Amino acid sequence: MKQSGFLNSITRPFVAIVERHYPDPFIFLIFLTAAAFLLALTLTETTFSEAAWAWGGGLSLLLSFMTQICLTLIAGHALAHTDFVQRLLKRSAQLPRSEAQCYAWVALVSGTCTFISWALGLVAGALMAKQLAKVGEERQWRLHYPLLVASAYSGFIVWHMGYSGSAPLFVATEGHALQGLVGLIPVSDTIFAPWNILTAVIILVAVALVCPHMRPSTDESIVIGQDKLKRETPLVSNPSSGLASRLNNARSLSFLLGAAVLTYLSLWFAREGLSLNLNIVNWSFLAAGLLLARSPFHYAELIARAVHTTAPILLQFPFYAAIMGLMTDTGLVSVISSWFTGFATQDTLPLWGFLSGGLINLFIPSGGAQWVVQGPVFLEAASDLGTDPALVVMSIAYGDQWSNMIQPFWAMPLLAIAGLHLREIMGYTFIIFVSIRSHFNSLSHCFIKFN
Repeated sequence: MKQSGFLNSITRPFVAIVERHYPDPFIFLIFLTAAAFLLALTLTETTFSEAAWAWGGGLSLLLSFMTQICLTLIAGHALAHTDFVQRLLKRSAQLPRSEAQCYAWVALVSGTCTFISWALGLVAGALMAKQLAKVGEERQWRLHYPLLVASAYSGFIVWHMGYSGSAPLFVATEGHALQGLVGLIPVSDTIFAPWNILTAVIILVAVALVCPHMRPSTDESIVIGQDKLKRETPLVSNPSSGLASRLNNARSLSFLLGAAVLTYLSLWFAREGLSLNLNIVNWSFLAAGLLLARSPFHYAELIARAVHTTAPILLQFPFYAAIMGLMTDTGLVSVISSWFTGFATQDTLPLWGFLSGGLINLFIPSGGAQWVVQGPVFLEAASDLGTDPALVVMSIAYGDQWSNMIQPFWAMPLLAIAGLHLREIMGYTFIIFVSIRSHFNSLSHCFIKFN
């Protein structure tokens, strides 16, 4: 059945341009660095030596965060390749009954997991895309693997609206740096506000509807991705003999260690409630992997196979941290934010927060770091203009997650698991970027009037 429609006709030129001309993410990062330097030198009173010092000082800002992200990928990858999870993914991938449903399904699965935890969403989305591609091969469907992966990444567009959203959690934490200005803003006014949950649902449904309509027609070249879905050699028990072999292959030992981590997690949730952070997500992946692994040797092999997914992060995260240091120490973020707040009104401040959040996210892709440097400017403006601070917090959060569709920073972990290059999905995510903007804008106007 021919699937070439209006949206597909719009998508094809972007896909062709990106696949032909979009550079490696590392090259994109170099151009962003140059742009940040140029803006800092022209828009602030910073000298070149001061800018270079700020940039170099920022190189180490995200080292602990980088370690956490690497552990998320490694532990999540290992967990996904345990026997139980492989069976679970395969069964879930059987649910779609058509090619079009596959694209919608992976977006919904990724988005739902992302709303719980952004780290979980990235790992689950990539793995579901791979599993659906394998099912498509078995059913002789003409699935387009890069679009499957792009659909999985599109679910990430709701991360800052969910349980692990940096900005709303920041202002809800006792003793936060802006408490003297706006007090505590409970998550009932942000994450769990009916208007935020409704927006997340609408956006996620919209994404799930858009993704299938971007698939190529059946008379075009369809990339199934056989070269990306390499069949890995099955893991076997440690071949050595004697006591060492029995210990290496003793499932009770890895199970015992996993149970110890699970005990700590139980104590955490008993004392802290349903509170997630990146460390707790990582320990959850680690505990589950140990509990489900066949043996200590099996789990160590799974971890070893997962390490390769961290290479882009180890290379690029320090340089993104350097850009963040340059932007904050030179005052460039405040300059950009002030442009928007300078002509905002009580009703339009959230809209300008959304747009500026999307722009600044290109240079500071860490949602938490972006909020720390941008939040004070907009919350002070909200206090002066009488705008509901909860709306301002979420508008910046919306802008941050929206421009992730054209920012390769967070695509890197997902692409490492999926085995694709950024240029293979960016044409599709750019269409999501454009189409979802109108939803955010119209919904933000409705909620401003409602509040």
